[in-house]
Amino acid sequence: MRKAAYAGLFYPKSEHALRRMLEECFTGKLGPGALPEKPKQGAQPLTGVISPHAGYVYSGMAAAWNYKTLAEAQLPDLFILLGPNHHNQESGLSLETFETPLGLVRPDQDFGRAVAKRGTIRINEGIHLHEHSLEVQLPFLQFAFWNRAEKIKILPILISQDLELDKAAKDLKAVISETKKKVTFIVSSDFTHYGPSYGYLPFTNNTNNSDDVKQSLSKLDGEAIKLIKAGNAKGFEAYVHETGASICGYLPILLLLKTITFKKASLEQYYTSGDITGDYTNSVSYASLVFR
Repeated sequence: MRKAAYAGLFYPKSEHALRRMLEECFTGKLGPGALPEKPKQGAQPLTGVISPHAGYVYSGMAAAWNYKTLAEAQLPDLFILLGPNHHNQESGLSLETFETPLGLVRPDQDFGRAVAKRGTIRINEGIHLHEHSLEVQLPFLQFAFWNRAEKIKILPILISQDLELDKAAKDLKAVISETKKKVTFIVSSDFTHYGPSYGYLPFTNNTNNSDDVKQSLSKLDGEAIKLIKAGNAKGFEAYVHETGASICGYLPILLLLKTITFKKASLEQYYTSGDITGDYTNSVSYASLVFR
């Protein structure tokens, strides 16, 4: 079992405090303004979402937009979670049950083994033990689907530079087709990490002007988001390399774009940690994107 490594750090350790904070993420001023409602009759599962993974006090209200939309759609057979590996350059999937203060989230082991058998995305439990990018998504998933939580099945995949994305996308599409499962992707990514703490200062002439930094960050992230919404994987990859945009989950986003087909993508929410703290010296951007 994969124990909760970031309870008490990125989110509260006690179940009561965690539920209260999650509720505040939904009802807060930058959140969707309400808790999830029941799915409408005939609702279908979403194709995917891109959700941030910082501490809930910063990115939780952005994440809540995704999970409200997910919960108001049909529960899929499987959530495939794609996140960046912040600690080393290894990729891999996990077949372990994940524990959070809200209970257990179980993997679809048969689906995971079928993916691993194809040889591109291998089972690599060790890299999941201390990675936060996927763990912080799970309490939101449990909270949003509270009356269906025991039916949730996941496949957690961490992605780094060693993974051949085209082959990985081909493998995932093949196993989804073979199993005929309804799958929703959850991609875990923050957007631009700006400031001296992150070694990224593309707006050096504007660092003393918060309004200029805010506008520049919005433009920088906005161009990336536009390419993502258009499903333009090549354009998004080129943009990241040309600008040096410090989007920590750009590889998982690329894999998503190479794997899914969608009719519509929407930006549900966007803001930065500077909007929370009022200090843009160092700032991280958070976006909620939904694919249907």
